[in-house]
Amino acid sequence: FAFNYVNNSIVRGITSKDSKQFHVNVLGCKNFTFDGFKVTAPENSANTDGIHIGRSTGVNVLNTDIGTGDDCVSLGDGSKQVLVQNVKCGPGHGISIGSLGKYKEEEPVDGITIKSCSIKGTQNGVRIKTWPSQPGTITVTNMRFEDITMDNVSNPVIIDQEYCPWNQCTKQYPSKIKISNVIIKNIKGTSATKEGIILACSSGVPCEGVEMSNVDLKFNGAPAIAVCSNVKPKITGKVPPCTAPSNKKQ
Repeated sequence: FAFNYVNNSIVRGITSKDSKQFHVNVLGCKNFTFDGFKVTAPENSANTDGIHIGRSTGVNVLNTDIGTGDDCVSLGDGSKQVLVQNVKCGPGHGISIGSLGKYKEEEPVDGITIKSCSIKGTQNGVRIKTWPSQPGTITVTNMRFEDITMDNVSNPVIIDQEYCPWNQCTKQYPSKIKISNVIIKNIKGTSATKEGIILACSSGVPCEGVEMSNVDLKFNGAPAIAVCSNVKPKITGKVPPCTAPSNKKQ
């Protein structure tokens, strides 16, 4: 499905099954809602993103069940005022903002809320990913991840500003994408890895205004840890303390 420059519309009660690539691509839309949508594809199917949103404002993904071989929901540049609520995600790569920064002409991302979702058996939970050593200089601001349950998720909460899949790029220079005002609140469940929270921010433009509260993730029955670099999050409630990456040069 491609929805290009469609305004004031709703898609309800549709199932997309076994698409060869992205199931849904949303571009240049305003006030557009998915409600009761379903996406299904095998876990090993490449690039079968459920719903990809780019350069759109006021998009809602509600009461939706997505299982694919890639991101359940992915948010590209220019996404603004997007709400992802009551979504079941898995299998797949989780719910992702990005990747961003690969191209110079990209537009800012602002006002993304992901809440009341359940994520199961995915490679990532909620993720922001930006490329290093690339020309993009946009801002990513006002992100909110709230009331999310993780079930055996490999990277439940991750900011990855060194995103470099298949080593097809260089990490010689830090990402130029500025991430600010991120709220991570009421995240619970199980992590498939010891590092339940990874905040790998850019050394060139460190993350600012990151707040974490009430994050309770278990790995093999023990509390998962948080690994942070180039960020000093404000912490309230039960949250694992930030530790430095084990390979970080002193």
